[in-house]
Amino acid sequence: MINIKTAKELDLMRYSAKIVGQCFEYISEFLKPGITTREIDKKVEKFIRSKGAIPAFKGLYGFPASACISVDEEVVHGVPSKKRVLEEGEIVSVDIGVLYEGYYGDAAYTFPIGNVSSEKKELMRTTWESLMKGIDKARAGNRLSDIGASIQAHAESRGYSVVRTLVGHGIGKALHEEPQVPNYGKMGKGPLLKSGFTLAIEPMINIGTETVTEASDGFTIVTQDQKPSAHYEHTVHIRDGEPEILTQHQLTPLG
Repeated sequence: MINIKTAKELDLMRYSAKIVGQCFEYISEFLKPGITTREIDKKVEKFIRSKGAIPAFKGLYGFPASACISVDEEVVHGVPSKKRVLEEGEIVSVDIGVLYEGYYGDAAYTFPIGNVSSEKKELMRTTWESLMKGIDKARAGNRLSDIGASIQAHAESRGYSVVRTLVGHGIGKALHEEPQVPNYGKMGKGPLLKSGFTLAIEPMINIGTETVTEASDGFTIVTQDQKPSAHYEHTVHIRDGEPEILTQHQLTPLG
């Protein structure tokens, strides 16, 4: 069953999601060569708690940190470490979840570290555009698969592959609710979208193969061919007209 959120529930989600967006803007100032992924994680946790909220990922499924921080070929669920120092030319995906008064916000953003290659810039730009095209289909009256079909069509038209073993999800009183939101599919399939649905839409796009594997830490997902991946995500409220992006922020890939 897909939950339809009440006005009160949406207000609580807007606040948790607002914190997520603000956190990305905050940490963007520190994401430079020389910082460790553990230092980033500490800043994320401190910021979230300063807003009276809880880092949603910490302890979830045994995850040991407040943010998933994934570098280059790491697709998602990267575990922050004091040994992992960010270097010039890398791209880093930061996934942040916030719990406030029993309701969740969730988003991800891929940042360039210093000057990155044109290949990585285009990957980031295309993944962001794919997210926006998916969000544009998140309207009452459309079908769930319209979201993924739009993401897939844009990414593949640029020569990239779409990760299929990991998907977006419903969100609200639980971090992961029904329905699953694939980043691929055919138009016109799946449940009818209704006003009041809230979804976390999150394309994960690879330069090379779509195939991914799990690293030895039991959390980090990496591309099988070790080529870079990008990940962007927003929590979105389905409406009759324009979709409402709850995790809004002022960042745009590469300016």
